[in-house]
Amino acid sequence: MDSPREDFDVPTSVGPRDSLDASSDAAAVLSAEGDVIGWTRGAEALLGRPAATVLGRPAARLLATRVDPARAAGVAERCRSGMGWSGRVSVLHQDGRSVVVDLRVSASFRVGGAESFLVSAREQRPEWTVGQSVLDGFLTRSPIGMAVMDLELRYVWVNDTLEQLGGVPREQRLGRRLSELLPGLQGGTMESLMRKVLATREPVTEYEYLGWSWSDPHRQRAYSTSFFPLVGPDNAVTGVCYMVSDVTERWNARQLLSMVNEAGTRIGTTLDVLRTAQELADFAVPRFADFVFVDLLEPVLSTDGHGAWLTDAGPAPARPVMRRAALKSVREGSPEAVARIGDQVDFLPPPHGVDLLVHGEPILIPELDPQDRLWITHQPARTARIREFGLHTLISVPMRARNTVLGLTTFARSINPLSFGPDDVLLAQELVARAAVCVDNARRYTREHTAAVTLQRSLLPQALTGGTALDVASTYLPADATDGVGGDWFDVIPLSGARVALVVGDVVGHGLAAAASMGRLRTAVQTLADMDMPPDELLAHLDDLVLRLGEEKSAGAAGEGGSDTFVGATCLYAVYDPVTRRCAMARAGHPPPVVVPPDGHVHFPEIPAGPPLGLGGMAFEAIEIELAEGSLFGLYTDGLIEGRDQDVEWGMARLRAALAGPRADLDTLCTTAVQQLVPVPQPDDIALLLARTHALGADHVVSWDVPVAPAAVADVRAEAVRQVAAWGYHELVTTTELIVSELVTNAIRYAEPPIRLRLLRDSRLTVEVADGSSTAPRLRHARSTDEGGRGLFLVAQLAQRWGARYTGEGKIIWAEQEITGG
Repeated sequence: MDSPREDFDVPTSVGPRDSLDASSDAAAVLSAEGDVIGWTRGAEALLGRPAATVLGRPAARLLATRVDPARAAGVAERCRSGMGWSGRVSVLHQDGRSVVVDLRVSASFRVGGAESFLVSAREQRPEWTVGQSVLDGFLTRSPIGMAVMDLELRYVWVNDTLEQLGGVPREQRLGRRLSELLPGLQGGTMESLMRKVLATREPVTEYEYLGWSWSDPHRQRAYSTSFFPLVGPDNAVTGVCYMVSDVTERWNARQLLSMVNEAGTRIGTTLDVLRTAQELADFAVPRFADFVFVDLLEPVLSTDGHGAWLTDAGPAPARPVMRRAALKSVREGSPEAVARIGDQVDFLPPPHGVDLLVHGEPILIPELDPQDRLWITHQPARTARIREFGLHTLISVPMRARNTVLGLTTFARSINPLSFGPDDVLLAQELVARAAVCVDNARRYTREHTAAVTLQRSLLPQALTGGTALDVASTYLPADATDGVGGDWFDVIPLSGARVALVVGDVVGHGLAAAASMGRLRTAVQTLADMDMPPDELLAHLDDLVLRLGEEKSAGAAGEGGSDTFVGATCLYAVYDPVTRRCAMARAGHPPPVVVPPDGHVHFPEIPAGPPLGLGGMAFEAIEIELAEGSLFGLYTDGLIEGRDQDVEWGMARLRAALAGPRADLDTLCTTAVQQLVPVPQPDDIALLLARTHALGADHVVSWDVPVAPAAVADVRAEAVRQVAAWGYHELVTTTELIVSELVTNAIRYAEPPIRLRLLRDSRLTVEVADGSSTAPRLRHARSTDEGGRGLFLVAQLAQRWGARYTGEGKIIWAEQEITGG
């Protein structure tokens, strides 16, 4: 055929190769007729035939055996279909010898338009065989312990490594079972695994276990064992082989890692310093040590000051003042301990001083010698305990976190015969480091929580009084220390006209920020209440204040790169008037009050809930209810009716039941109600304010309608003087006469009718003049040439307090005088 003949240049010098690497195979290209049209150097090297002696000649001449025409045709058809073919054939070398090759024929392709086939060959190499002596040496000296057991699980062959691992000579093993020789190596379990292998013919691999061996009877070691069946020529199981290796280091590393991970979940579950220290001791005994004690610096256990030393704050004190914070022993009662929890201690392993706490590394004493002169001199009591209880090894680890020195943790062993080593120091260091961070977190949190509680209690009213209108009692419980103090507050504010304001609120959030925000809101409520604002209007002003606080905090957080903002508060504000026995109230997202009239029927008045403070743009609505004399009126925060395990409706039902009992002393009722509803610490603050109402009867209040005429001033002034004298307040007659004269005169001159004068006596004598005008009174200083303008100035001088409040019909100017002698 007229097709180009090419000599393919393929290197013949190759090194070790992969079985799939065909880059150095002998290759040739055949035409459709079976003639050689391409010959590589690899082919020339394989058969010793130069290209010139092969090209253009039939490839069949290169075969050592006669070609079967039918088989050749079948191979050609397979290759033309795109499948290719491979097989083993014998070819002739130039020197006449036969060479066995793996032959591969590619799918057909075209060269210059003519059909062609690529043929590649690789010489078969003789497989390596192992002599019996080599095999015996390999098995005997293998670094993995190996043994063969018969069908009765008795030793029939053991290699050197297994003999050394178990510490039992080969002669003593042969013919005996594993459980008879090494009972400390889980012989029964391993024999059951071998029986399973014999029965199922399925191998068992990597079975790990702990055990003792005669080669190292004082140290527990870890082993990994695999079992597989031995099968004879007749496919019958003749025994079982097992291989074992010592994986103690791997096992210990895994156990240490597991212990460290578990410590992360077991240590530091609370924000309590002593609890965290005790969790460290409890975790380490008996897993790691037989006796553990944790000594913390005394300031760490205190909520005052910084609570610890800083490691870069200069020289440390000459001798640390520490207290025992935690203690644990494998012996009940920890008899090894010289000091008990709470005792002052000064333990530092001699000859180390305070620098060990500040800058020192962990101390390892592998062999603790009770005859050591340093210990006898500096720690005589502890030396005696060391001797008595056999403490033989010790690790002391300074407890530091965030550049702060906290104390010292000591681990010791007595029952465990193994001495501590360098790996144990790393584990002890890791355990103490984790605990130190938790202790420092608890210390910082405890200090902040104490400060927040102190701040909040200082901002809450120290004494409550409802005057003659109300008897009051209160109970406040801060949140559980793990959740942080909240922003609950309450107050009782005396108002003019013998009225009393009751307020309760709750700032969203916890901590110092919530307590500080609560203080600002309580002050604002007192200021707005002094202005005699109605409840809905007071809440509207308070809402504006919360919005401003939120904007201020948002701007501050943005400037500091933070995101915390003042998110809001809830509040309920009520005003009780003992004259009318009416109570006006409004709420901003706060739970409704509870009312218990004298008949004992507990109910929650339906007051529009209103939005929480801080949303802005929404109105508040006030209502008025009448309270019978002797009614119980209660305000509370949501912590009283909400909890970890109850909803609001259930909490309100429980509050109803707690207040529906027999009439009790108000303080006792307040305390017992909180105890019944909240028997355990809760995640939120709890405040309960109870008030029992009184009414001012007709003998305490007198009023007159005032005609709009200047001549009427003298008449009402005379009536007022007679009434004050009838009440027996002769020392107040003159001042009352002047106050009534000035207030009534101003109303007639500047205000609008109707005008009404009212005298009210409770703990004070109050003069009130009501008119139909909403014009605010103004106190000014008259000049010496002015004929008037001195009325209110004179009233302010004569009265203890004076002011104005607005009503739906106008306003009321009032002035109070103290009643001497009660």
